[in-house]
Amino acid sequence: MNKTITVIRGDGIGPEITDGTLRVLQALDCGLAFEFASAGLAAMEEQGSLLPASTLESIARTRVALKGPLTTPVGEGFSSLNVELRRRFDLYANVRPALSFPNTRSRYSDIDLLTVRENTEGAYRSEGQTLSADGEMAQSMIQVTRRGSERIARYAFDLAVRTGRKRITIVHKANILKTTSGLFLRTAKAIARDYPGIEVNDMIVDNACMQLVMDPHQFDVIVTTNLFGDILSDLCAGLVGGLGLAPGANIGTDAAIFEAVHGSAPDIAGKGVANPIALLLAAALMLDHLGLADAAARLRAAITATLTARDRLTRDMGGNAGTDEFTAALVARIRNA
Repeated sequence: MNKTITVIRGDGIGPEITDGTLRVLQALDCGLAFEFASAGLAAMEEQGSLLPASTLESIARTRVALKGPLTTPVGEGFSSLNVELRRRFDLYANVRPALSFPNTRSRYSDIDLLTVRENTEGAYRSEGQTLSADGEMAQSMIQVTRRGSERIARYAFDLAVRTGRKRITIVHKANILKTTSGLFLRTAKAIARDYPGIEVNDMIVDNACMQLVMDPHQFDVIVTTNLFGDILSDLCAGLVGGLGLAPGANIGTDAAIFEAVHGSAPDIAGKGVANPIALLLAAALMLDHLGLADAAARLRAAITATLTARDRLTRDMGGNAGTDEFTAALVARIRNA
């Protein structure tokens, strides 16, 4: 297979962890070619735009992008570059795995769950946000549609079937938000009837947060709305060791963008100490998406083996190595496997 993907190296530590991830992908020798594009502060400096037309054209052409973390300047441009990319390409499904790895700062083991989040509507729509002239009252519109609820619910159920998962929890706040969250809950329950092989329950979001902390192993797949999914997926990342182990996939009908969900960490940028695992795991999700499951499995196995051996780990993982040294450990394991 020969496939070109768009690569956005990002801001802050983005170029360092992206370059490391590309070295690992090249070691996997799975037929990928890279087309580089810019966004964020780097794009503003180079091209005078946070999100250049050439970058959008590249993603539209390749239909798959691997993206390092971006910085959105305060007080100008888009409210969020990530949100803007999701809306531009209608990347309606955000998938966030939480998977246990050895030798992490996690209080739990054997966690393997997915948060599937509606990614384009809900509380994150920019329309309807107002601030009164005197600055005393702010308003924002939450919009949930039956179409949006149907397609994210069906995506979650199809994903569960495809990956052999058996249980889905619909997370909502329909007891209070009876219109918006109520529509989502009713719609997801209706979709569930088409999947008799999947066990389904629903849970109010505040209870879901408590249950995740008390007993995360009761969850398999969570499907929810935009804001709740944003919060819950970070909570789930905390269960397995933090955002340094948290990849994200943004999936639409015509394009997909894979990313590390942590920030650009400007305080350590350029020091060569950043942990690339989140972006590497995002690359594994990308390989799965491209039908390269064997390469994805080899990548995850190399990460697991390196963490198990505590071989050249970065400082946040308890080691003394830098990004390049950790990357070299992964490359060696892949080539010697």
